[in-house]
Formats: sequence, structure tokens, C-alpha cells
Amino acid sequence: MSHLEIKQIPVLNDNYVYLAHCPDTDDTAIVDPAVVGPVLDGLKEMGWTLTHILNTHHHADHTGGNLELKEATGCTIVGPRADRDRIPGIDVEVGDGDTYKLGKAAAKVFDVPGHTKGHIAYWFEDSDALFCGDTLFVMGCGRLFEGTPAQMVNSLAKFDALPDQTHVYCAHEYTQSNGRFALTVEPQNQALIDLMAEVNDKRARDIPTVPSTLGQERATNPFLRPTSPDLQSTVGMLGADPVDVFAEVRRRKDSF
Repeated sequence: MSHLEIKQIPVLNDNYVYLAHCPDTDDTAIVDPAVVGPVLDGLKEMGWTLTHILNTHHHADHTGGNLELKEATGCTIVGPRADRDRIPGIDVEVGDGDTYKLGKAAAKVFDVPGHTKGHIAYWFEDSDALFCGDTLFVMGCGRLFEGTPAQMVNSLAKFDALPDQTHVYCAHEYTQSNGRFALTVEPQNQALIDLMAEVNDKRARDIPTVPSTLGQERATNPFLRPTSPDLQSTVGMLGADPVDVFAEVRRRKDSF
């Protein structure tokens, strides 16, 4: 299998989109193109030709560039089968358990509803790359606009089963505010304290905090840690069902 070359492109206020290039075949995808200009600039800079769009969910800051990029390049748009009616220009529908190949690089597809009902993620195992859209963030997770806490816990569990070295290519630079919140529900977590010091330093120098790794997220992300006794104690739910703990933490984050 091929190892992807990945270029991260900041767009809008705090979004990231990703060019993923298979060097063996020259296939190149853009993941969740919010806008067109920076994507075309990135392609030109790298000398790559766009062949695919990989969408994770329907929100406009992830699909806004679909139709214009397709018109300009003739690329193939891949997106969630469960939400095909809201993905502009979709050509290929994928869902849980499917494998989709970008050139010689293979992605396992996960259905990860919660943020939206039809959200998916792409895991390129050989590249240690997880493109998770707005399901998982560094020290955070997406708001539950269309799903339930139980759905999101189940979705995040799919990521939690992946290797520690998996890079988390999430779609937003929300890390600093996520970390400030995480410290309110697990203030004793030394890994979290140490990470926030790094994050504050990076943001002061305008350095991205993304990608993370799943190993780091398991140690610091409160939404992956609803079974933590310290977290449960802080929110007054020691021994409670993890879904109920997750729901309480999400409720607190929504008003943080």
C-alpha cells in the first residue's frame, strides 16, 4: 500500500482542509473543501492535480468548494451514503466497513454519527492518518447537532480502537479553547496540564496544534475519557454510566 503525502491548508477562520496525495499513482484528494482558492493554490504549490474530493459531512464549511472544484478539475466526489442527498455533486457513496482506495492508498470508512446524522471518517491505516471531520477534535468533539450522546460515544469508540500513532487530522483549530474546558472537568490530569502548556506556546507563535495523535487524545481528551474516575468525580458522577457522563461533559462544553 502507498503512504500518502499530506498537506494541511488553513482556510476561513479556523478550518483545516487536507490535500492527500498518492505518490505511486499521482491521485490527489482534498478532504472537506470549504473554499476553492486555497485548494487550487495548494495544488499548484505542490505540483499535484486534483482527482478526488473526500467529504466527511454535509456542512457548508466542508462542502462549499465541491461543485466549483468538480467543474474545474472533473474530480470524483466521495461522501457518506447515509447523507448523500446533502453532499453537493456526490459521485461515490461510502459507509461503515467500506474500503475506498485513493490510488494505492486504502481508507477504511467509519459511520460516525453524532455531529450530523450521516457523518463518516476515513482511516488510511498504512499512512497512520485519520480524517475525522468534526467528530473528534484535539481535546474535544463536535457538537451534537443531529445525533445523541449514545451515538457519539459509539462513534468515538471506533476511533478509540485505532493505534496510538494514528494522526488525527481534524477540521478545526479549536484546541486552545477545548483544552481550557478540559481542565475544568479533569484538573488533576498531568498529561492535560503539560499538553496545554505546549498548546499555549504554539498558538502564541501561530503554529497549528493539529494533527494530534490518538495516543495523545486518549490521555487528554475528556470526551474519550468518560470512564476516568477523576473526571467522573469532578462532574459529580462517580460510577455513573459512561454515556451519561459524556452527556454531562458535552452539556458543560456547550455552555462553556
